[in-house]
Amino acid sequence: MTKIYVWSRKKLYATSGAAILLLAAVVFAVKPTVEAFEQIDKQVEERVIHMVTGEFKTTTKDGKVIEAYRWDPGTIVVKEGDQVTLNIWGVNGNEHPFYIEGMDVKGVVTKGNETTVSFHASQTGIYRLICQTHADRAHHGPMIGYIVVEPR
Repeated sequence: MTKIYVWSRKKLYATSGAAILLLAAVVFAVKPTVEAFEQIDKQVEERVIHMVTGEFKTTTKDGKVIEAYRWDPGTIVVKEGDQVTLNIWGVNGNEHPFYIEGMDVKGVVTKGNETTVSFHASQTGIYRLICQTHADRAHHGPMIGYIVVEPR
């Protein structure tokens, strides 16, 4: 014998309505919001970059000594919004007073010591790390590094 269930219109609407409310509650409880994705996308990464001061030195055939000072690595790439710390170890050269063009960052690296500076990479672009002692060829430079801030 087969049983036939007959639902009244009122019972059908009530059950359907309850099912829709339950489904909506589950979807909204589990589904991440657009704001949540935006917050994840804007999360700041803390970057610690280790650098050294370096020197290239040679003698030409006529006995002239040629020197050039460099930052190593010479180019650093970070993302917009990153909090960046540069730990710069003074290997060659007695003193390297420097600044980062376009930022309020400056310091001095001395031989045998580590100098630490931090900044927030708030805007995309290419920023030059410039040693004031070795600003041009006449002073064994230019000793310029590049900080590339890419869009996130």
